[in-house]
Amino acid sequence: MNLSTPSPRRASRAAGSIALALVAGALTWAGTAVPAEAAPPSCLKRTNNTHAKLLECVTLDGVRGHQAAFQRIADANDDEFYPGTRVAGTEGYAASVDYVAGKLRAAGYTVTLDPFDFQFVFPALLRQLTPVSADYATGTYTGSGNGDVTGSVVPVDLALTPPRDSTSGCEAADFAGLDFSGPNDIALVQRGTCAFAIKAVNAQAAGAEAVVIFNQGNDPTREGLIVGTLNPSSVPVTIPVVGASFADGAALAQAGSTARVRVLPSETRTDYNVLAEKRGVLNPDNVVMSGAHLDSVAAGPGINDNGSGSAALLETALQMAKVKPLNTVRYAWWGAEEAGLLGSTAYVTGLSQAERDRIALYLNYDMVGSPNHVLMTYDADESTFPAPAGVPIPAGSEAIEELYEGVYTSLGRPYDDTQFSGRSDYQAFIVAGIPSGGLFTGAEVVKTPTQQAIWGGTAGQQFDPCYHLACDTFANNNNAALDVNSDLIAYAALTYAYSTEAVNGVVGEPVPESVPLPEPTGPEGTFCTTAGCPSGGLHDDHEGESE
Repeated sequence: MNLSTPSPRRASRAAGSIALALVAGALTWAGTAVPAEAAPPSCLKRTNNTHAKLLECVTLDGVRGHQAAFQRIADANDDEFYPGTRVAGTEGYAASVDYVAGKLRAAGYTVTLDPFDFQFVFPALLRQLTPVSADYATGTYTGSGNGDVTGSVVPVDLALTPPRDSTSGCEAADFAGLDFSGPNDIALVQRGTCAFAIKAVNAQAAGAEAVVIFNQGNDPTREGLIVGTLNPSSVPVTIPVVGASFADGAALAQAGSTARVRVLPSETRTDYNVLAEKRGVLNPDNVVMSGAHLDSVAAGPGINDNGSGSAALLETALQMAKVKPLNTVRYAWWGAEEAGLLGSTAYVTGLSQAERDRIALYLNYDMVGSPNHVLMTYDADESTFPAPAGVPIPAGSEAIEELYEGVYTSLGRPYDDTQFSGRSDYQAFIVAGIPSGGLFTGAEVVKTPTQQAIWGGTAGQQFDPCYHLACDTFANNNNAALDVNSDLIAYAALTYAYSTEAVNGVVGEPVPESVPLPEPTGPEGTFCTTAGCPSGGLHDDHEGESE
């Protein structure tokens, strides 16, 4: 539900649609092969204070160069637990911070490394020792205890054959007659019927030293790895609890099975957001913020999620370095987004109310080059998706959405909505009442035939088939989507550096040589919005399942 009064729609915006169309006109939209043209030599010296100049200099080649640097950083990270990644708390993330901060300092920005503390979680281990030897994909249940247990696997009331109507571990009686007398016994329980915490507490009471809760396997949505939350109960769980897929659980259920379960205690680490600022010459207390998260997940280097937004924002900032903005511009690269929006939340909550009031708007860029993409803007006017209950949409956010839509329209590019859900780094900003918007090209939602007909790609596959996987590498990209969205990111940054009047009423000036954007054509409406349909909402739901 929209908890704020939306700003009035405006028929035009100060913009440079003609110049923008000339810059981006060479794009071949349906495919991924777009020539990567380097910025002209003049970009090194000139002030890119018009849309035409800026977009000529923010090139696909420049953005991809930063993504290539992030890939090299991940490849060089030999962290014991998270090698080949840029996870917050590792050398891979620290090197990413150094790279971005170094580029910005060299360009003349005032750069701040903004510290925040967080709990660094070590990866869980689930290794079968007999009768087969295998390491299984796993994770720690939220609320689990710690420990390193090697011992016998004890199956508990499993339902391995269809229909697999499992009540495994839901009753203390399920453990009666099972042998948990050894020094290290691992209870193997199956998802189904009752909360995870009940299964874990019952296993602990029966004498188990560790628990594996594997997926139920009763339908296709309950086959893969399951890792959830042990919702608080009257009895704390003090033993390690990890997850497994149905197939891996079935393998662990073999007679004579032994295994190792390891959950190490988390530790407090300090990491950094990167902030770069240039003071406004007319309205220094009117701050325009743009941000992207810099960290990856544990599975891989994260070059689309979110090397794409980070790279496009960095190239925009570098090409705007010589511009004298009328409003203060502030760019942010957030840490530990993948651990629960930690860096951006720490930043906003750490600001005084006076400092929050200075922020005119916030623009968020999280996954803007997905290989099987749909072009999407955050649906601030709720024309497609109502915001989830309790998610505010600050007044002025609708004007940001309309700016993006106007630029897509000027380019003749079809676009759609993504739910204004707060499930990325703009969450803390909207909770603080700061108008927000952003771009998105999709994560785990599957593309429909209708969407394929409009945007190309492959129906029946995820917008990003490598979402949160090791294959999210430099190759996991759509050049056309990344190129046009880099233009939009640059266009919005320059527009709001000159004036935020359409968003918060603070008067500035039009960007030099700009012309009004056309009235937006409107979203394509390709998402099913009835109960049970994919919402098209942003990725990274940081809440675990409880049953």
